[in-house]
Amino acid sequence: MASSSQALSAPLRTRAPPIPFFSRTSSSWFPVTNRSFRGSSGLFSTQASSSSISVIRANNPEKFSCLKTKVSTSANMATEKKAQVFDSEEALSVSLAKYIADLSEKFIKQKGSFTVVVSGGSLIKSLRKLVEAPYVDSIDWSKWHMFWVDERVVPKDHPDSNYLLAFDSFLSKVPIPPGNIYAINDALSAEGAADDYETCIKHMVHNGVISTSEASGIPKFDLMLLGMGPDGHVASLFPGHPLLQEKSKWVAFIKESPKPPPERITFTFPVINSSANVVLVVAGAGKAHPVHVALGDGQDPELLPVQMVSPEGELTWFLDKDAASKL
Repeated sequence: MASSSQALSAPLRTRAPPIPFFSRTSSSWFPVTNRSFRGSSGLFSTQASSSSISVIRANNPEKFSCLKTKVSTSANMATEKKAQVFDSEEALSVSLAKYIADLSEKFIKQKGSFTVVVSGGSLIKSLRKLVEAPYVDSIDWSKWHMFWVDERVVPKDHPDSNYLLAFDSFLSKVPIPPGNIYAINDALSAEGAADDYETCIKHMVHNGVISTSEASGIPKFDLMLLGMGPDGHVASLFPGHPLLQEKSKWVAFIKESPKPPPERITFTFPVINSSANVVLVVAGAGKAHPVHVALGDGQDPELLPVQMVSPEGELTWFLDKDAASKL
């Protein structure tokens, strides 16, 4: 792992104005910064076993029949599951903003902070309502701590960077403090960046910013926002890859991603599944098959990574009608 002095001498590359970064421990991790509601989420709530879930349309009280899912190999307890189908991605993003704002207020009242993990891709677009009224002015952004569930090992100004995507569409529009945004050190190798990011998380656990699971001692983020690929992958955990079975590392690296770019770091399932709240945001007909497999009676030759998402807390699906078209 690189030393602090090495990290501090590395340039921070981004299209935005020069961004300061801070080193508060001997680790080489550094958070990066940006410029300078409450309401019902509208979700129905249903208690479900680890092998069943009910799905409801957001604008229609008609209830789908109870849909059976394969039991996750990583599930060791029942998970409360919620799902909602929206007529459009626009309606989905409106409800998602209300849901996140409510959780933000809840956790800030309970513990004085709100730890949020995001992925890349279309998920960031679905957060766009948070940067509009009433949320942009009513959420206590000063208490947010933001992390990435996975990142491509590329410079921060590279088009493939999940950080850059989040910065351009979200972070540059909300006043989250400079020290509360934790990006990977892009000056390191994939292995070094993964080790470094895990050190960052351990530091935040030690400081009490990130909670831990009472059952496992693994970091317990307040909210983990996940997208899903057409192949059913989440984070950078792909079908058939050995990292699906990783149990000891919190953050792992991959050098042969089946989806470019090849080098990435990713949270592992033990961390994902320790979360207090996991949200899967899925839109588009191209993702209807893995949704059908995960929530309906669809079949796939192998267990999809999305089926292994089984958090200790709540699992909530936000689907548009195209993604839910096979249910």
